[in-house]
Parts: sequence; structure tokens; C-alpha cells
Amino acid sequence: MKPTFRWLAAAALALAGATASAQPWPNKPIRFVVPFAPGSATDQIGRAFAEKMAATLGQGVVIENKPGASGMLGAAEVAKAAPDGYTFLVGTNSTNAALKFLMKKLPYDQDTAFAPVGFLGSVPLMVAVNNDVPAKTLKELVALAKGKPGQVSFAYASTSQQVSSEMLASMAGIRLNAIPYKAGPAAMTDLIGGQVNIFTADFGVTVPQHKAGKIRGLAVTSTKRAAAVPELPTVNEALGLKDYELIAYFAVFAPAGTPADVIAKVNQAINAAANAKDLQARFESIGFDIDPGTPEQLAARNKAETVKWERAIREAKIEAQ
Repeated sequence: MKPTFRWLAAAALALAGATASAQPWPNKPIRFVVPFAPGSATDQIGRAFAEKMAATLGQGVVIENKPGASGMLGAAEVAKAAPDGYTFLVGTNSTNAALKFLMKKLPYDQDTAFAPVGFLGSVPLMVAVNNDVPAKTLKELVALAKGKPGQVSFAYASTSQQVSSEMLASMAGIRLNAIPYKAGPAAMTDLIGGQVNIFTADFGVTVPQHKAGKIRGLAVTSTKRAAAVPELPTVNEALGLKDYELIAYFAVFAPAGTPADVIAKVNQAINAAANAKDLQARFESIGFDIDPGTPEQLAARNKAETVKWERAIREAKIEAQ
């Protein structure tokens, strides 16, 4: 090829690249990484919002599940992704508040790796047991565990599930046997089957099984009874405590460095989805409190939650792994 033609070819490629980069965002599908398994509350919530957001943004929002290590694997994937507006994290209290206190070393800096985009909402957890466990109340369960130190087991697949159980054990003065799982749905399967005795998990996982009679709910982790299961007392009520509370939350984060105008557009799409009546109705039965806002509000909320989770983990005497 002659030099003139080579120059023309290079110029054409550069022009094509400039034209592609100049196309308005988004010009291809957007990836939402869910750091927990299909069927988990994070997955259910992420998919519901993604469907609504796709209509607003004019591009598909594709859910990609990357479960493992209490959400760390999926979060690490987003932390190292290009900040081009096409990869986001459906984060939780696990990935964006608690993990730094539960892991000796994270593959990313939890405080600087992500840009806050928008809060989705929060939901309490339910303390549930296998139907064959003889305890019919939380007080009876505590008494059972005191009589069998270290023999009563609990499952967990996320930090909220782990910390809620360890907090309960610490405040009630009992010792439980912790059984880690890669995914919440698998832990629920084993609770129903009797392989584990206790599973404290968010309402998205527990309420349907409790109402179907496949497990026995004993209490909720909020400070007030939940409208989704009003028959269940709070942990504080059941045990005569004052300071027990643990709520799981969900939010969208982007890799640090993602353009501010992109973050603003995604935040607008989150808020539009949150205001959809059918999405609200879908999650009302599991007590999911939809509460969107600005990126700045999420940043402030997440900072406060990080302090809260550090205290909870310290007081429950959970050692970093």
C-alpha cells in the first residue's frame, strides 16, 4: 500500500473511532452485576429494576450473576471494570459496607473503588428454623442452644445473614455453629431439608417459604413488626432486648471514574423505576421499602451504614477471615 493510501486508511479508522465514541450514551446494552445467586433478594430486586430502567434508557440492562465470598467476587469484577457507563454493581450492605471488616484483605478498596449511583431500598430479615426444630419461639430457641453449646447450626451466604446470626448469639449469650454457603437459595434448601437448624435471611427469601409452611419464622430483625409478617415479633420483643436491629439494603454503584452525566442518567432511571406502581406492588408483600434518592444521598447513607456495620461486627466479636 502506498503511503498516501495508508494515511487515508488510518484517517478513516480514526474518524470511525471518533464517530463511535461521539455516539450518545447508551449505545449498547448495560451490564448490571449481581454479586449473589439467581433467586436471591439482590437478584430479584436487580432484575425488577433493570427491566424498568431499560425502557427509560432505551437499551437493554442485562443481569449477570457473579456469586461467591459474600458478594466479594462480583464486587471485585465491577471494581476493575472500565468506567465507561456500561458496567454497574447491584451492591448491598455486604459489598459496600461490611466486607472490609469481615475480610483481612479485599481485592479492591471498598471506600474508593465505586461511585454511588442510586439507592434502591431496604428489607428486614427473618430468623427462621427448620420445622423439626422443637423451639416454637425465639426464646425457646435460645434455651435450646444454651443446652447444646455449638451444636445448633445456622446457615449464611451473605454478611447480613452472618452478622445478624452472630449478633443474636452474642446478645443472647449462646454459641452457634456457623455453616457458610455460596448462595442464599441453597442455604434455604438445606434449612427446609433439615441440614441446618437456623437461617436468618431477608424477606425475599424467607417470607414465601414461611407462608407456605416449609419453615417456621420466629422473629424479624427490625425494631418494629413488619407488615409482611405481622404475626412475628421483633428480636427485641421476643428476647426482651433493646438494641438489636439489622436491615439489609440494596443500591447501584459504578466503577470509580464513571462520567457524572452517565451516573445522573442512571440515577434518573432508578428513580423512574422506583415510582412505578407495578414494581412497588411486586415487592410490597416481602416488606421491601423502596427509597430512591440522589447519588449524594447514597454516598452519605453508605458512609453511615459502614460505621454501623463496623460496630455490629465488632460487638458480635466476628473475626476477619
